[in-house]
Amino acid sequence: MRERCVETDNIVIRHARIIDPSRRMDQVGDVLLSNGEIVVAGTLGVESIPDVCRVIDGTGLVASPGFIDLHCHLREPGFEYKETIAAGSKAGAKGGFTTLCAMPNTDPPIDNAAVVEFIHQKVRQDSLVRILPIGCVTKERKGHELAEMEELASAGVVAFSDDGDPVYDANLMRLALVYSLDLGLPISNHCQDKSLSCNGVMAEGPVATHLGLDGIPAAAEEAMIARDIALAEATGGRLHVAHLSTAGSVPLVREAKERGLSVTAEVCPHHLTTTDQWVLGRKGESVGAAGGLAYDTSTKVYPPLRSQRDVEALVSALVEGVIDCIATDHAPHDLTSKQVTYQDAAFGISVLETALGSLLQLVHTKKLSMEAMVERLTTGPARVLGESYSNLASLEPGTPADIVLFDPEQEWTVDTSEFESKGRNTPLEGTNLKGRVVATFASGRMAYQAPGLKIKESRDKV
Repeated sequence: MRERCVETDNIVIRHARIIDPSRRMDQVGDVLLSNGEIVVAGTLGVESIPDVCRVIDGTGLVASPGFIDLHCHLREPGFEYKETIAAGSKAGAKGGFTTLCAMPNTDPPIDNAAVVEFIHQKVRQDSLVRILPIGCVTKERKGHELAEMEELASAGVVAFSDDGDPVYDANLMRLALVYSLDLGLPISNHCQDKSLSCNGVMAEGPVATHLGLDGIPAAAEEAMIARDIALAEATGGRLHVAHLSTAGSVPLVREAKERGLSVTAEVCPHHLTTTDQWVLGRKGESVGAAGGLAYDTSTKVYPPLRSQRDVEALVSALVEGVIDCIATDHAPHDLTSKQVTYQDAAFGISVLETALGSLLQLVHTKKLSMEAMVERLTTGPARVLGESYSNLASLEPGTPADIVLFDPEQEWTVDTSEFESKGRNTPLEGTNLKGRVVATFASGRMAYQAPGLKIKESRDKV
């Protein structure tokens, strides 16, 4: 949908496969929402259907709580030519996300209450979905002095991060983790030891060597994660490890959890489904030489796309629960930021609208169950945010009517000209995916409706 939708009153989704990890529910049934809340999710008798309602035939579709993205870049304020809150919210809704956590690498950065209030105002004015701001750890994200974290928490941020840059000073990171205890909010660090990554632009390995590009070693991520886990153990603070990408990062997080530390972790769709082979410009095809799209700059992202071994380790860790959730790290860019040399291209991939289709590759190949995928997109991120956000990841009666309805079998081809996001930077352009969102409801509002979805404006049984 292209415009802000009016609030609906009574909507019934009939005969859908309902997956609600918060209640361990996986059954075919019906969902009734009214006045912005869930009324029933399960068995709905015909006599319980309101006389006046909109009816959606959910046969063959999956209905679940709306997805929660702990990590995305909406660029506003300051970089509206890359993305806006309005465009990002439309992209989120089209991708099934009803809650987006916006990173603070804006201009000005989200390091004071005034910028938080600006975000809230823009959300009320422009957004189709819920947007929760993340505050800076350090002032202006410069890594020299802690931001006024208590002020930011009071203003409504849900976490702290300097994402895009690491909190390099170990003492500042230690102090931030101490504050996280009192504030009850996680610290999410961009784990990159820049003394190791140096001028690297892609993962260190045979592909980087073949292309003559500076590589980023896995140790650049792993060394920072190890440091942060040690600081979390020393302080008891809440650490959330952003965008895991290496096989070596997994045992660090696993061991921290086994020791009872307050450590959680996320992984991105592109680190679960694509490898550094994609940099060659042949959609991951293993070849001896670069193709016509060599140095495909749409693959440039931080952390970089890594080897098949890393991908397999991350998928296993997600299945095991070592990795708590999936986050997009949606990083939209303008065209000119990518149509340059690989060395000069901006880091980042536009992910919100392709996330589900990418992740369903893992489901269709039986590497990940449908239930686990939904859990890692809903209750997983909600747990990281804290108990007060658990109602955003549930179809329990009385909770906000945040629902995504998707067709796991629908085949489609990624066409960035159809993106709602202003960022068209994805290596998936022209790729065939299987599985797509057909409707998204945010607090009872129809935030997205696929062109082929039919809604009956009556009590007709379907």
